[in-house]
Parts: sequence; C-alpha cells; structure tokens
Amino acid sequence: MDRRNVLKLTAVAGAAGALTLGGVTSARAGGAAGSDSDEVRRITGRLPAVAPDYVYLPVEVPRGVREIAVSYTYDRPAVPAGVPGNACDIGVFDERGTVLGGAGFRGWSGGARTEFSISAERATPGYLAGPVRPGTWHVVLGPYTVAPQGMAYEVTVTLRYGPPGTPVAPVFPPQRARGRGRAWYRGDGHLHSVHSDGRRTPAEIAAAARAAGLDWIVTTEHNTTSGHGAWQGLWGDDLLVLTGEEVTTRNGHVLALGTDPGVFVDWRYRARDGVLPRFARTVRRAGGLVVPAHPFATCPACNWKFGYGEADAVEVWNGPWNADDETAVAAWDAMLAASPRDWLPAMGNSDAHREPQPVGLPQTVVLADDLSRAAVLSALRAGRSWIAESSAVRLSFGATGSRGAHAGIGGRLTDPEATVRLEAGGVPAGCTASLITDQGPAVTVPLPADGRVEWRTAPSRAAYVRAEVRRGDGTMVALTNPVFLENERS
Repeated sequence: MDRRNVLKLTAVAGAAGALTLGGVTSARAGGAAGSDSDEVRRITGRLPAVAPDYVYLPVEVPRGVREIAVSYTYDRPAVPAGVPGNACDIGVFDERGTVLGGAGFRGWSGGARTEFSISAERATPGYLAGPVRPGTWHVVLGPYTVAPQGMAYEVTVTLRYGPPGTPVAPVFPPQRARGRGRAWYRGDGHLHSVHSDGRRTPAEIAAAARAAGLDWIVTTEHNTTSGHGAWQGLWGDDLLVLTGEEVTTRNGHVLALGTDPGVFVDWRYRARDGVLPRFARTVRRAGGLVVPAHPFATCPACNWKFGYGEADAVEVWNGPWNADDETAVAAWDAMLAASPRDWLPAMGNSDAHREPQPVGLPQTVVLADDLSRAAVLSALRAGRSWIAESSAVRLSFGATGSRGAHAGIGGRLTDPEATVRLEAGGVPAGCTASLITDQGPAVTVPLPADGRVEWRTAPSRAAYVRAEVRRGDGTMVALTNPVFLENERS
C-alpha cells in the first residue's frame, strides 16, 4: 500500500462515516490470466482510535478469476478496565460499487469469521454466490470498537483463476404452509444461524423450532440475505419459514421481518444521517415489517436511537426475561398511553444464536387467517398477538360490552361498559396475573387455580387493558397486546 494515500476519502452517499483507501498494489503468485493459478494481495494498515465506521479496501479483479478468497487479522492490544478493545467486522462489495443501498453487496460476516470465499457455485455462509466479474471490488472493514492505541490490520486477498463455473439459483421457502385455517399460530421472528454469528445450522434451527411447538419462524441474519436460500427441505406443512434480516446499524438493530426472499436492506448509517425512512420503505416494498429489536440492550451499538416513527411493531421481549425487557415493556406501555389510536404492537422473539439458547423463548402467538406469510404479517401488524415463554403456556384475553359486543387482543370495544376476561393455563405454580391500563396496574392477583381473572371497567377509566402473567420473582411468563376501550362517538 502507498501509505501516502491512507487518508484519501471517497464519499459513500448517506453513509455515517466511510474511508476508501487507495494505492493498493498486488503480487502475482505464478501463472497468466486465465490459467489455473492464484494471485495473492496483502493489504496492511493502521486505523486510529477515531476510525470511521467503515473502511473500504479496493481490489482490482481481472478477467478470468473464478473465486475470490479473503482472510484478515488485526491486533488486540491490552486496554484499561472498562475501555473497549479492538473488534473489527468484515464484508465485501463487488464491481457494482459501495453506494448506500446499491446493488454491489456480496456478503457480510461481521466478526464471526476470519476468512471467506465467493465463486459462482458457492460461497461461505454470510456471502452470496455468483459470478466473480472483473472490476474494482471492495473489502469493507467495520471497526466496531477501536482501542486507544489504534488497530493494526492485515487483509489477504487471493484471486483464483480458472473456468468461471455455473451459478446455482437459490431455492427459497414457500409463502404458505398447510395450517389450521383461522387459528392462533406460534412463531419466533428473530433467529441466527451460521449465516451470520449463530452456531446452529438451518437444519438445527428447524428441528429446534418444531421441538418448541412453533408454526412459523423468520431467518434474520445480521446484514446479509445469504441464509434466505439455505432452508431447502427444512420447511413443511407444519412449519412456515419466512425470510428477513437483522439490520445492524451503529445506532441500534432493526428486524426487516418477512421481506421478499433475496431483498437486501443496507445497514451503513446512523440516526443522524436521516436515511432510515428510505430503508423502511425498502422493507415495506418488499412486503415486510419494520421492527426495532431489543431497543434497550446494553451491548455497543445495540440500543435503538432512531425513534419509532417508522416502526410497524417493536420487540419488547428478547430471549430470557431480563432488565432490558422490563425497560422495553415500560417504554412501550408509555407509548400506548400517549397514542392509543396510532399504537405500536409488541412482539417477543428468542434471538437465539447457539446452544443452550432456546429457540422459542419467547414466542409470539398470532391470530392469523391461515399459516401464510401474508396472514402472519397482517396479524403482527394489527397486534392480534400475545407473547409466551413457551408453547406450554395457553392464554385467552378480551373484553365484552354491555350489549354483547366483543373485542379480542388488538381489537377495539366501543361501549360505555366493559367486562375484561383473562384465562391462562400451562403456567408455573405461584404466578400473578395483572390487568394493566393507561393508569398502570388496575388488578394484580394471584392467578386462581382455574386461571381466570375478570374485571369490570369503562372507557372513562381505561383507554386500554392488557394482561401480564408473571412468576413470583417478577419474570414474565406471558403478556398480551392491548384491547382498546372507546365510548360511542357522536
């Protein structure tokens, strides 16, 4: 590398901070272009502690390359207690460029792998197989955290020459499973496999989903769609597999839930860049939902900073119940009270990555017209759903008016009076049931042996009512979206 070019900046439209390095040279390891041989290029450098979010390393790919392989290393100097050390992600864009939201994306593995390869026939999980076309490719480094001493890195790019190979078209999951007609269907909308930083294979996830009693799941790898075509033979009449992505920005994570297979949603921006509405539109045009994930998580860059104006739902329960979830539910409930007409449904997902993290803890149970992508997403968008820690938990919840009208979860009851009924089963002994309104908990009682709790109220006292079932130690067992109560309008 020509070190004089290290600070050469190239604009990336809308990106939060990007540096494109210039002057990269190569060293050929035998053979002429078009012959079976390898060409090795090594790129070294040092990033300062104030490194940009993304650093692009241009690689000139000649004609005749059948496979590009990349490996990288970086130093990890000792840092004082409480100071983040070095952590660096990696990915690649092809000759179509690095423009934000453009067509050049070819893969991302974050910090889960130290090497990857791409050819027409195959690619490392996290990356997209396809032709290795000539032109300027870019390896992208994402210095997630940088030590005060900076980060020294070395990237090795190997170009392998030979016949190009034949691309293999991915086989995507079907949009529908057999189902049971209009019914409650259990699902987990946030899962990771070996296609990002998970350890389970898609086959292991499918088996775990069936064992957990789930009807539908969503594959949501970090910043890549490579997992969309990895489920062939794993779906069935009993399991609907939806595709999506966990869009992992530096200001929080958001699920692109149930998008069309193969649709990529860019992640290279912060809240200050003002481009989230653009990518929310990308998600919706692809038929999906925008769902901020674990909004109060404490890991670096996990905390949601974009606000909720573009959200279709919010993940308030992520994995085993903890203080982050408690904060998320409280914040969601405050939004309900502030805007009961234009409200945001809640959902819960496992975010399971590896054993022993359980798939389906928690799970979102939706009232859908059938077991199809369209019906499940419609139910989530409408809030016809509740969240449970496992498939053992059963729950019904609704309100009935003085003239016999009824509203279920996510519905609206227009009547001067309302009788609210909760019935829960399959829960641990010693649980407490709470009915919560915009004024806070209205009823909190030990769950009776028959699991039934009833309460009479009116719209003048409660704009909405939702239910929670908790253990004695406060951990959540189940919670519902609200039923809204309204007076008749003149």
